[in-house]
Amino acid sequence: MDSEVRLLLDRADNELITAKALKKISEEADLKDNLSIPSQTTFYSAVISHAYYSIFYSAKAALLSAGIRISAPFIHNKAYDKFKKTFVDSGKLDRHILEVYEIALVKAEDLLQIMKDEKIKRGKFTYKTLPQANKDPAEESINNATLFVSHIKDMLH
Repeated sequence: MDSEVRLLLDRADNELITAKALKKISEEADLKDNLSIPSQTTFYSAVISHAYYSIFYSAKAALLSAGIRISAPFIHNKAYDKFKKTFVDSGKLDRHILEVYEIALVKAEDLLQIMKDEKIKRGKFTYKTLPQANKDPAEESINNATLFVSHIKDMLH
């Protein structure tokens, strides 16, 4: 396996490990106490983001293994489109894997939109959702990323 592909897969693994660690910290009072994190603090939005990046880097690894390099601008959209064309439309990967990617991309775009909205509104409180409300989507993101990355690794080995 090409060293650059391996590096991208390692990065995907690191993102998934980070997502799982942040979820665990969000849910375990002892960990929060040991890390001096206030008990009501959660990191579920970051879990979703890191799970998405796990999917993104593994998709980039798959593309690179097929000789396809992607770059900015619009790197995330390019990665999705090229991944779909190269691996799903061709039948190399199951359509379900693309759906996992689509869901993660939408969640990541939602987080970016929230960031943009907050910047525009200059920090005014606009979302009444408690951080804990993101727990279920965070769990789903981890499960999706785990499935996606494992399929990419199987395909590349």
